[in-house]
Amino acid sequence: MRPFEYARAGDVAEAGRLAGRFIAGGTNLLDLMKLEVETPEKLVDITRLPLRGIEETDDGGLRIGALVTNSDLAAEPCIRRDYEVLSRALLAGASGQLRNKATTGGNLLQRTRCNYFYEPSQPCNKREPGSGCGAIGGFNRIHAVLGASKHCIATHPSDMAVAMRVLDAAVETQKADGSSRTIPLGELYRLPGETPQIETVLEPGELITAVRLPKPRAGTQRYRKVRDRASYAFALVSVAAIVRMEGSTIAEAGLAFGGLAPMPWRDAQVEAALVGKEPTMANFDKAADILLAEAEGQGGNDFKIPLARRTLKAVLADATKGA
Repeated sequence: MRPFEYARAGDVAEAGRLAGRFIAGGTNLLDLMKLEVETPEKLVDITRLPLRGIEETDDGGLRIGALVTNSDLAAEPCIRRDYEVLSRALLAGASGQLRNKATTGGNLLQRTRCNYFYEPSQPCNKREPGSGCGAIGGFNRIHAVLGASKHCIATHPSDMAVAMRVLDAAVETQKADGSSRTIPLGELYRLPGETPQIETVLEPGELITAVRLPKPRAGTQRYRKVRDRASYAFALVSVAAIVRMEGSTIAEAGLAFGGLAPMPWRDAQVEAALVGKEPTMANFDKAADILLAEAEGQGGNDFKIPLARRTLKAVLADATKGA
C-alpha cells in the first residue's frame, strides 16, 4: 500500500473542501488500495458525520443517511415491513461482518469485482484507460450480457442497488462548492461506452449524504439471487420484483436486475409487457424475450442469458402465486 494523507471531516461542507477520497466502512476501498488498484493521495474520513439516521419524509417515504450500515438498514422494522425487497437484498450481500461495516452510500459506489480490474498486471480500461479489456476473450464467466461495450464488460456488484432501483430510490448529494442535488438512482450510473473509468455522474468532491425512498408501493416484493455458493458470493443473476395483482391480471410490475450489466438494470418495456396480462409462463417468456433481445454473451458467460430467463420466470411465478 502506498503512503497517503489522512484527514477527518468535521461536517459535510468540510468533507468536500478537503478534496480527497471519501472513506467510511472501507470494505471495498481498502482492498483496492492494498492491491494498488486505487492509489489515492488523500483519504477523507467521513465516519463522524451525522448521516446515520432513518426518518420518514413528508410524502410518506424514507430518508436513509449515507452512513447507515447495511446490517442496521436490513434490520430496521419499517424496512422489513414496507420495503421487504431491500431487506432481502441486503441480507443476500457479503457476510455479516462486512454488512456491519459497509454503509449505504459506499454500497452504491463499490467497484466491480472483475478479475482483470483487480490485477494490475492485466489490461483493464476501467483501471487504466486505453490498455484494453482482458475479459473480452478472456475469463468472463461473471461478466455483463447487457449494457456492455467493446471497452468494458464488467458488472456492477451491489445487491442493495438492485433493490433500490426497483424502489425508485434517489440519492441526495452535496458538492464541493456547497450546492446540493437529488439524483434518481437510474441516472446515477453511467454505462461504460468509450469511458468505462467514469462510472457515475458524481463530480469530484461530491458526497452522497442520503438515499430517499418513495412511499411504500402495494404489491408482493421478492428478491432472488443466483450465485455460485450460498453466501459471500456476488450475483450471477439477481432479480428484484414488486408485482401488484388486480383479480387475475397483473396491474403493476417493477423489475430490476443484477449480475447482468454494468449498472443495476431496469427496462420499462419489460414491465409494460406484463401489465394487464395473466401470470402465465407464456407471458413471462414474452417479458424475458424483451429483456434479453440485445443480450450478448462473451463465451464464458453465455449461460447467463438462459439463466436470466429462468430466474425472471421463477420470481414472477412466486410473486403472483395464488392469483
